[in-house]
Amino acid sequence: MERVKAAIVGASGYTGQELVRRLLLHPQVELTAATSRQEEGRSLADVFPRFRAVPGAELKFILPDPDAIAATGARFAFLALPHGVAAEIGRALLERGLRVIDLSADFRIHDSAVYEEFYDHAHPAPDLLAEAIYGLPEVRPEEIKAARLIASPGCYPTSILLPLLPLLRENLIDPATVVANSMSGVSGAGRKADLSLLFCECNESARAYGVPKHRHLSEIEQELSLAAGQPVVISFIPHLIPVNAGIATTTTAKLGAGVDRAQIGEALEKAYAGMPFVRLLGEGQPADTKRVTGTNFIDIGWVHDPRTDRVILMSAEDNLGKGAGGQAIQSFNLMAGLCQTAGLQSV
Repeated sequence: MERVKAAIVGASGYTGQELVRRLLLHPQVELTAATSRQEEGRSLADVFPRFRAVPGAELKFILPDPDAIAATGARFAFLALPHGVAAEIGRALLERGLRVIDLSADFRIHDSAVYEEFYDHAHPAPDLLAEAIYGLPEVRPEEIKAARLIASPGCYPTSILLPLLPLLRENLIDPATVVANSMSGVSGAGRKADLSLLFCECNESARAYGVPKHRHLSEIEQELSLAAGQPVVISFIPHLIPVNAGIATTTTAKLGAGVDRAQIGEALEKAYAGMPFVRLLGEGQPADTKRVTGTNFIDIGWVHDPRTDRVILMSAEDNLGKGAGGQAIQSFNLMAGLCQTAGLQSV
């Protein structure tokens, strides 16, 4: 079988490294371009020594020039770029006939005014928003298959949305009572020089940040509102914890009137039975980041608290895997007509 040619734009960060790792080992992909202004001219193996002796790791970084990327024959491009930057090159690549999977926030929000509210600048390509598909493969597989432009979800939103969406769709919880607490590893902040992210600042430490209005709230509330059929506003409190990777999220909400707790497990089973990367742990089973780091799985457990009549949803994922690069490749597999699990089978 002829391998699908793909490019990674912004391949030198943590998410870019995860994309490189997965695509180099993907049996049906040929990585034809990897871009980085800082690492131009160096090979993947030079920048990421763990890939030495891996076929394809001799590929050299190039500048993020749309014509140069298209000239490699790439049919798909993964954008691992900051928000506000991805849209411009995304448009240029679409114009050159590539299909784009964007891992930034540039195409996740349907309403350009909401984007501007949360990201503090005007949307760089508002005319493309209506075309972009919010890329949760478990929720929109058919739309993803046909899409030209995928907005791959954020790491926190994935950990919150997948447990909640089935319950909201079936009106099992009160949307006004949703509170989500998440804890993320330091790699979620990106591969950059930042005093607050130095080892001595993060080790033996845990702290909340981005409260009360973290940027990811915009896409979380958008998708929850679509599922509930009404506006949903939640409280979301992210925390930084001293691990490299992984997100653990605990979300609580009151049960709807007349809802039996057994309906929670039934709704989750109905939504995700047969889904290759959602592992339902069942009632009373907390999720653990140690069991998902390095994989594309999200683990989901739940419990009902009869004292408060709240359901407690517990999820864990790798912020670089199911929360970023792995999920983007899952969407790519659907777009390219490949098995959804291709290149993602690791435990």
